[in-house]
Order: sequence, then C-alpha cells, then structure tokens
Amino acid sequence: MHDLRPDRDPITGFLSRSAGLHAAMQVVAEAEASGSSLAALWLDIDRFRQINESFGHAGGDSVITQLAARLRRALRGDSILLRMGSDEFVALVPSATLQLATEIGAAVLAEIERPLVIDNLMMRPSVSMGIAVHESGEDPLSLFERADRAMMEAKRRGGKRLIVSGDQPLSGRLGVQLAREELIVEADLHRALESGCLALEYQPLVRVDGRIEAVEALMRCELPERRLLPGKFIPVAEKTGIIVRLGEWCLLQGALFAARLRDEGVATKVAINVSRAQLTSRSFAPALQAALICANVAPALIELEFTESLFLDLSETVQANLRSVRAAGVGMAIDDFGYGYSCLANLKDLPATKLKLDRSFIRVLPDDRRAYAVVKAMAMLGRELGMTVVAEGVETAAQQAAVEAAAVDAVQGFFHARPMPDEAVLAWLKERKTHEP
Repeated sequence: MHDLRPDRDPITGFLSRSAGLHAAMQVVAEAEASGSSLAALWLDIDRFRQINESFGHAGGDSVITQLAARLRRALRGDSILLRMGSDEFVALVPSATLQLATEIGAAVLAEIERPLVIDNLMMRPSVSMGIAVHESGEDPLSLFERADRAMMEAKRRGGKRLIVSGDQPLSGRLGVQLAREELIVEADLHRALESGCLALEYQPLVRVDGRIEAVEALMRCELPERRLLPGKFIPVAEKTGIIVRLGEWCLLQGALFAARLRDEGVATKVAINVSRAQLTSRSFAPALQAALICANVAPALIELEFTESLFLDLSETVQANLRSVRAAGVGMAIDDFGYGYSCLANLKDLPATKLKLDRSFIRVLPDDRRAYAVVKAMAMLGRELGMTVVAEGVETAAQQAAVEAAAVDAVQGFFHARPMPDEAVLAWLKERKTHEP
C-alpha cells in the first residue's frame, strides 16, 4: 500500500524531503533547547542505478520499499525518517551520542545487507552511510551537509560502510558552498511555485518552407532578487522530485497558451518537455487529462517531448503513461536524438512522430562532412519512418543552408527566433501570418 498523505513519500511512508526539512528544524531546535544530543544518518543505496536498469523502475520501487522497512526495523521508534532523493534517506535519531549513533549505524548496515529476493534473483543490497552528530549552535542544513559529505566519502571508498563526519578528508569551502547552494535553489523553487515566479518562454520550430511547425515551451524562474537559470534549477528539481510539480504546472500553462493561440487565430502546436520523474509518476496521466480539459484545447495542439530512453523504459507505470498519451491523441517527439544512448534499431518500434536531432550535429555544420552525412541519413530514415525531422540549434545562415540540403523538415534555433515571452511570440506569429502567401 502506498502512503497517500501529502507530507509523506508514497513508496516508503517516510517524510518527504520538504516536510523532512521542516521536521529537522524542529528537532534541532528541541535539541538546542534541552542540551541533548542528536545524530543524523545519511544513507545512499549502493549501485541503485544498476538495480533500476536490471529490474525496471517497478523493481527499483520494490527494492526501495523493502529496504525502507528494514531501516525502520533497525532504528528506534523515536527516529525521524526522511526520503531525500530516489535512493537517499536520512534518519534523525534524538538523544544519540557519537558512540550510540555509530552502533545504530552498524546495526542498520547489517540489517540492510541481508539477502533480498527480487524477480526470483537473490541480491545482497548495501548502503553507503555518513553520520554527523549535532554541534551546539549548528543549523539543520549544516548538520545535513556534514552527514552528506561523510556519506559521499563512504561511497568513494567503495560503499558498504559508514563514515563519521570528521573522518573524511576536508572538501574545502567549495564543497560546502555547492551543497548549500543546492538547498537554497530548492527553497527558491518552492517559493517560486507558491508566489507565481515561474513563467514559460516559447521558441518556434520553423519548417523549411517557412510554415510554423510548433513552439516549444521553456521554463523560466524569475525571483524578485535574481533569475535562476534552467541549467541550475532543473538538475536540483530532478534530484529533489520538485520536477513533477514543475512539470504539471508546465503542462497546464502550455495547454492554456495553445488555447490562446487558437483563439487569437494563429493555432500552433505547443511542445512541452516531460522529465523521467513525471513519466514514472502515477499522477502523470491525470495531470495531462486535467490540462487538456481545463484549457479546453484539442490534443492535436499539444506535443510532448521525451528523451529516447523514456520510450524504452519497460516499467508498468511508464508504459501505461505512454499509452495514455497515445490514447489522448497528443503528439510525441524524441528530443536530443543522437546524444547519449540513442539507437537506430529502436526507432522502428517507438510511437513518436517527430525526431529532433541533437544540436551537437548542427553546431559543426557546414564544415564537418561526417556530421552532415549523419544529419542527411537521419533525415532520410526519419522520412521513411513517417517522422518529422527537426534540426535543433540552427544559429547561422550557413547551418540553415546545410540542414536544408540534408533535407530535414524543420529547424529550431536562434537563426529564426530566440525563446520569447508569451506576448512576444504571439506578436511574432501574427506578423508571420500576415506575410504568408
């Protein structure tokens, strides 16, 4: 059974990351007031990516559930348990000295390492653990940072062990600064969601004959005191799980904008990026349906962009979500194709109707003849498979000429338009429409 309380992680029943941070503030304040000790144990499951790759996300969830139960059994009843990431957990143990925390940590390691059966295969799980004991005047974030750094040292030494804070080499000010910056970005994202500091900008995709293929929605975060760049806040959102809320917001706002374009007489598909965390969530299909209904927009005006690996995830939840997209009549595109583990053999089985070639091929055009040959071959293959082929990152007239010669269907990049706020892209589309033959 999944825990459906909003402050709880549904897989483990532990406090969610945000609720856990609030609980940590309270328990640290209590320790300060009473002068009692408090220990933080930070755990990371060893080789969890391999578990996911071997058994799928459903198998990974099963391992998480069983290890969470073992962790709960190994700890005292007054311990506070948090799920900090997909395979990371924190246990706050009140009134635990360093010696007691180390003994508890050793007991946790032994409990976790008992054999576990998954899909009829016997595995022996293990964790890397960092332990930090609260120091007088220390805030919760600093306590967590020390436990996290100790855990990273345990992982660096091969895992399956615990390291006490202070026993690892000092990482210097940079390590502390980066850890704190990540927590600050996380807090900023929560604030942005609550105060309306998020916005979408839209970058057009232009067909080689000049018609508009679509506009891609790109998330922006404008706080009163600073602008968070996507390269900084997206990785934090993915690590902390906030990306699911951001993705649901983006789905709704993108659908509403598609409806507005239709009403303004420039009906255009709106392409919306979908993360792995969204597609592995059971809330994805309801969120998509809700966006379509609330915006009162035709599914044909919405297109979702996934990386190829998401299409190949065979877990039950992901496949059910992909089926729901197809059933809704929403378009699907493969984003950044050619980057990472893209495989030509998979293309014939993928339900996508659009292929977006990664900008790394386009950036070196027209000088790199090998890159040109790849783009030309992919354009031909995509056409034979019934896919629209898009070249991403076109910035110059020479690149535009090269991808046209390679027979791609559409292009996206600064050569035609930079990402624009909604009012600007609406005006841009209307201007283009007036000049259509």
